[in-house]
Amino acid sequence: MARVRNFGVVGLVLAAAVTAGCSGATSGSGPSSSSRSGSASTAASAGGSSGGSGSSPAPTESNPPGDIPDNQAFVAYQPSGGAFTAFTVKVPEGWARTSQGSTTVFTDKLNRVQISAVAASNAPTTGSVAHQVAPQLRGHVSKFASPKVSTVTRKAGTAVLLTYQGDSAKDPVTGKVVRDAFERYAFYRQGHEVDLTLSGPVNADNVDPWRIVSDSFAWK
Repeated sequence: MARVRNFGVVGLVLAAAVTAGCSGATSGSGPSSSSRSGSASTAASAGGSSGGSGSSPAPTESNPPGDIPDNQAFVAYQPSGGAFTAFTVKVPEGWARTSQGSTTVFTDKLNRVQISAVAASNAPTTGSVAHQVAPQLRGHVSKFASPKVSTVTRKAGTAVLLTYQGDSAKDPVTGKVVRDAFERYAFYRQGHEVDLTLSGPVNADNVDPWRIVSDSFAWK
């Protein structure tokens, strides 16, 4: 009977050891799982998400260099001096303005609107712009390239459009030079020609703002 009791004790000891071993394996896997969870939480935090609130912060709106903001306001401009003043055109509100003779320029950062009025005995044509105006611009615009001439229709009527590319003047502060895209519209009526030139960086998406400006031109 004593031997039987000893076997019973040994059996209880072995059962306790097995139970402890299983318990140890289970407890050992717990910290590993917690560690993985902690790593995932850290990664989510580094990614900028806010798990606590369950929503991401609103993205910050930004415009590429040269892009005119979608909420840009436009105001009507009519020259008060120069050879000819009987026209109006909308320009971006708040842009810096300079005038010299019959030419007025509006600028903001990398964009530019130039308006020039001249006397002209004949209406501009695609041929006259291609063979007279383009060569003149080639001599004044640094790295003038890719000239294309076409006839377009705007609310004021037909205009001759010259598109081209060229380098901007060197920035007096940074010394940087920007590659610009140009749209030059030539409007004509009764001996008067108004040239509207719009320019900005080649990668800027200003199709809509430039259309607002060119479509707003009107004779008075």
